[in-house]
Amino acid sequence: MTRRGPALVVARSRVASRPSRDLRGGDDGQVTILLIGFVVVALALLAVVVSAAQLHLERTRLAALADLAALAAAEQVSDETYFAGSQTAAAGVALAPSDHEVAAAVDDYLVDHPDTAARWTDLRVVAATSPDGRTVRVSLAAVVRPAWTARVLAPFTDGVVVGASSSARAW
Repeated sequence: MTRRGPALVVARSRVASRPSRDLRGGDDGQVTILLIGFVVVALALLAVVVSAAQLHLERTRLAALADLAALAAAEQVSDETYFAGSQTAAAGVALAPSDHEVAAAVDDYLVDHPDTAARWTDLRVVAATSPDGRTVRVSLAAVVRPAWTARVLAPFTDGVVVGASSSARAW
């Protein structure tokens, strides 16, 4: 019995000397808070990456539309210019599209192909010119609203402006 007595006293004194869990501020729940924070940061990063990829794809599609519009404008030659071609060629003047013809051809292409231009609500022709009479340059701009960040950006802006330019040779 003497052995039990001192062992019991020693065990009680160790328990009594430990601070209680409430007083020492335990780590219970800390991992959960860190995990929730990590998930929020990971989702925010995913939203930024997806939105950046969407902007890149929209810019690529806009560049393809600018290519098609530039090609359509480069192929556009008015009847008067075409039929006067033999006279102008003899005089040393080439069949060159004017800036007005280029702008009209780009506008006609966008009207004739609404399916390619329908994806953007604010598509506009920034420039449609023929600087040297041989090269047609077309610049387009559109507003893109990224799917994942549209609600975050809504108070600050209506979207992100994306631009694309293209050029094509008339002859």
